[in-house]
Amino acid sequence: MTFKELEIIEPIQRALEGEGYTTPTPIQEQSIPILLNRKDLLGAAQTGTGKTAAFAIPILQHLYNDRLHNKERRKIKALIITPTRELAIQIADSFTVYGKYTGIKNTVIFGGVKQGAQTNALRNGIDVLVATPGRLLDLMDQGFIRLNDIEYFVLDEADRMLDMGFIHDIKKIITKLPSKRQSLFFSATLAPDIVELSNKILGSNPEKVMVKPEQTTAEKVEQSLYFVSKKGKPKLLVHLLKTIPFESVLIFSRTKHGADKIVRILSKAEIKSSAIHGNKAQNARQRALGDFKNGEIKVLVATDIAARGIDVEELSLVINFDLPNIPETYVHRIGRTGRASASGIALSFCDVEERPYLKDIQKLIGQSIPVVEEHPFVSFEPDPTPTKTIQPSNQRKPQPQFRRPNSSNRSGSGSDNRNKYRKSFSSKRNG
Repeated sequence: MTFKELEIIEPIQRALEGEGYTTPTPIQEQSIPILLNRKDLLGAAQTGTGKTAAFAIPILQHLYNDRLHNKERRKIKALIITPTRELAIQIADSFTVYGKYTGIKNTVIFGGVKQGAQTNALRNGIDVLVATPGRLLDLMDQGFIRLNDIEYFVLDEADRMLDMGFIHDIKKIITKLPSKRQSLFFSATLAPDIVELSNKILGSNPEKVMVKPEQTTAEKVEQSLYFVSKKGKPKLLVHLLKTIPFESVLIFSRTKHGADKIVRILSKAEIKSSAIHGNKAQNARQRALGDFKNGEIKVLVATDIAARGIDVEELSLVINFDLPNIPETYVHRIGRTGRASASGIALSFCDVEERPYLKDIQKLIGQSIPVVEEHPFVSFEPDPTPTKTIQPSNQRKPQPQFRRPNSSNRSGSGSDNRNKYRKSFSSKRNG
């Protein structure tokens, strides 16, 4: 199937052709007809499957057709809520690209920056608002935004919303929305709390589109695993970056502090890189992301939440410096490469403490990740096997080693014990 067969209007079709889009991804092919029929949708798909276009194209088409019949002053008709500033900016950019010839106006609002430019855009009138929850509620409280006219509502990356503690903000926003609307709910995972939240947002009988993450992972991304000690990880990272060819590499750290530490390590090795995470100022994050996209830096270090919204064409390599403790997060990470129809490479480091995470990841994706057995920093640490010794309640606690064993001990006197060990050692030596 092609985009032309999805009954997309000419202005949007022209924009898609200008971007070189011809064949929709599975989630686009399944979702667009449902949304063009104005039905609610529950979508489950990982990062990089084309979710943004799946909901942006139908919304733009509805708004364009609506404006042909109603020339009233612009009001906010579509609201897209997303967890991070980077992802909000990416979604707004997508609306701009796909809606280039429609006349539909959008703006994006997020925290961490002064609100002046954002409120000016709101005063000038917009059709589509892309927002992070905190700044949206703030501007609603100040009277800059009213949601009375919303006809299309999208909650994107719902799993990350809950991870970041936005659940109460989302519930507040929902109470301000008109009951009559088309609602779209997207999440990479559908845990029970996610399903519960979707029930509060969607109608009684939403359509469902599921794109299983393990299918995309197994088919499109070449994965490799390195067993390495925690101390050996920095050396292995530098070694790989200096010996394997790559156009761009995204390195994942589990923590913000860890991301900064990786950048310092690479700097000492004369490898230029930048980090993005929640503690970075917004302008610093945008500058680092811009430098990465235009090729000024080839190495970007990110935490999981900050990486949402990174959309770099032909990202050649993802490195999991730290394995995630949530298996679905692994799928999200490696989904940054191998996007759309492209292939990609994902390398993962695993120290002894992370092996339980590895087991969960391989169970989720339904395959064993191939292990690179020969590399300079291979770890021979055994798997952690904690044991617990339970003594009978009537048994005396063992005496400290520096004290003479009690002659009344059940195993015999101290002399007998020493003779037993001598005999055992002698028999082994003679054998």
